[in-house]
Amino acid sequence: MAKDPVAVASDHAGYELKMLLAEELRALEHPVLDLGSGDGQRADYPDMAYALVHALRAGQAVRGVLVCGSGIGISMAANRFPDVRAALVHDALGARLARQHNDANVICFGGRMIGAEVARDCLRIFLETEFDGGRHCPRIEKLANPV
Repeated sequence: MAKDPVAVASDHAGYELKMLLAEELRALEHPVLDLGSGDGQRADYPDMAYALVHALRAGQAVRGVLVCGSGIGISMAANRFPDVRAALVHDALGARLARQHNDANVICFGGRMIGAEVARDCLRIFLETEFDGGRHCPRIEKLANPV
């Protein structure tokens, strides 16, 4: 069975980790939609996050991976949209809980903050973990429909 495409994007500070994670996605047989930045050229993290959000909304991918230097700015930019639940992750537990409890559809990393092997592990866990539903559903609904 074909796996869902995953969109990836980064600013210049996250370029190297984004490329490594795109390789990991391909190894896991996920089609990769690379939205930039290309060749590590200067790019503003809000622009990269917005490109990924638009790709998700257009149905080009179901999940996304965003990387900037710290992961903070790019996750803040992505989370401006109520249908995006972007989780900045630093370890395997965070990756698992982002999916199980928060139904995150975007995983974010700080290219200057996390090692390659930890990031790969987090990505695999993020992709393999299902949303638990149940008691978490009303909270996700509140995120999609703020007061």
